[in-house]
Amino acid sequence: MENKKIIKQFKLAAELMELHDENPFKIRSYTNAVGALELVEEPLETLAQAQLESIQGVGKGIAAKIVEINEKGTFAELDQMLQVTPPGVVEMLRIKGIGPKKVRNLWKELGAETVEELLEACELDKVSKLKGFGAKTQENIKQALLFTQQNRGKLLYAEAELVAEQLLQSIKNAVPEAQVELAGEMRRRMEIITVLQFILATDAPAQAHEALQGITELQEDQKNSGPFAWRGALAESGMPVEVKLVPEERFANELLLTSSSVEHLAQLFTGSTNLLTVVREQGYASEADIYKSAGMAYVAPELREGTNELELALQNKLPQLLELSDLKGILHNHSTYSDGAHTLEQMATYCRDMGYEYLGISDHSKTAAYAGGLREGDVLRQQKEIDELNKKLAPFRIFKGIESDILGDGSLDYDADILKTFDFIVASIHSTLNMDEQRATARLITAIENPYTTMLGHPTGRLLLRREGYPINHKMVIDACAANNVIIEINSNPWRLDLDWRYVQYALERGVMLSINPDAHHTSGYDDMKYGVLVGRKGGLTKEMTFNAKPLEEVEKHFRERKEKIK
Repeated sequence: MENKKIIKQFKLAAELMELHDENPFKIRSYTNAVGALELVEEPLETLAQAQLESIQGVGKGIAAKIVEINEKGTFAELDQMLQVTPPGVVEMLRIKGIGPKKVRNLWKELGAETVEELLEACELDKVSKLKGFGAKTQENIKQALLFTQQNRGKLLYAEAELVAEQLLQSIKNAVPEAQVELAGEMRRRMEIITVLQFILATDAPAQAHEALQGITELQEDQKNSGPFAWRGALAESGMPVEVKLVPEERFANELLLTSSSVEHLAQLFTGSTNLLTVVREQGYASEADIYKSAGMAYVAPELREGTNELELALQNKLPQLLELSDLKGILHNHSTYSDGAHTLEQMATYCRDMGYEYLGISDHSKTAAYAGGLREGDVLRQQKEIDELNKKLAPFRIFKGIESDILGDGSLDYDADILKTFDFIVASIHSTLNMDEQRATARLITAIENPYTTMLGHPTGRLLLRREGYPINHKMVIDACAANNVIIEINSNPWRLDLDWRYVQYALERGVMLSINPDAHHTSGYDDMKYGVLVGRKGGLTKEMTFNAKPLEEVEKHFRERKEKIK
């Protein structure tokens, strides 16, 4: 079992112990073990119990449970706690902003055992009457539940990616003679996936249908299936699945239709002609042939959103989209100086060994005390270590940065004498997320206008499928970045993917550079860079407009010249 899945079980066990008011020392042993296991690079499933026991922070008991997880997929103590906890109460632990103790009160005092019962209690104004809650907390819980309810059954792209690839292989194994491709939202690289769609070319649909029924991870919805479409869901998660069965000569046509937005297909490009008309005219050997027949260049699936891609394709002016291999460095990362899992040197050497030229370290600033934010003395101590590491790791370079909290009035949370010591500053909002659009926008613009702000971090603070971002006027914020030469990050964390791809094109039109940032709190977080690249590609991002595609010398020059202009 993957390390992160093992760690997730121990995190859940600690939460359940707190929920059931277990011994706090026992709870602490689990949370300490989680912290220790997050530092382990090698696969835990390959380690014997004696090796596990030798990990600092992992005792004999935890080591035995890891062995048990690897053998059985779970461990007895967790199973016992889950048996005495209603599934709906376990689900409540995922509500942002309330911990296990508050969930226990909702469960024991209100008798709410499902999220539906809790939502009803909020609507009847029962939650606000509980000690330690109040009307504001009740409203926050209500909105979180409604948001979760709205997004139930959906997956992040990063979560769906492996599942989709595995299912594609299962379909190919079941129907080895058929041509099969992943289509739909996955092929367009949408950030949230609601259904997994596949196109299967066959001249024997009945036999193909029968073969699909034999795939163990699938469960058919016979009512909604038909002779040319298998519909159902993944048995384990309930994720909807659709497999369209088409004749071989119509495979490319159906692939394009299913891998394009309605707007892309319906957009008129010559008189009364659109791509839908072209696709219906005849069978094509490939998607490229369809676009060629329409007199335009091939449009990559991630661009098929009905913006300006057809106009560019007609003029043969489509952008050469950013590739992961174009990136030269990794900015916006955290270390053990704040809430990261690895030391500064570990983060740097791992980054270097991945082939990058530079690392931007940007731990949390002092306002983020909950995340171990750096006081002024910590800043100077870290910067001294960076100087020493830069001598040791040269020509690799660590840039001195900080993720400075944007305060309620838009100011950054250090005085100028500390701000001027950094090479670059990522300005981000982490608190007071309930402002209206006008105030939230003004707050961001004030931070952008601060001469020390180099880069705007995760502009809306959203957590996909967990929490809506705060409302902002994106165009006003982007205009402010253009006016003040501030870079905007595309936060690559799969839960964020913020800046949203829908605003990338406007940023490019305004000449704003974008930076693909993983917001890594662990060396494994560097792997998220690919998701940021996908977001950039959907918006038409090129290597030339990507800040961290620049080589070390250019990045260093940009930081230096920007600081020199500050009066």
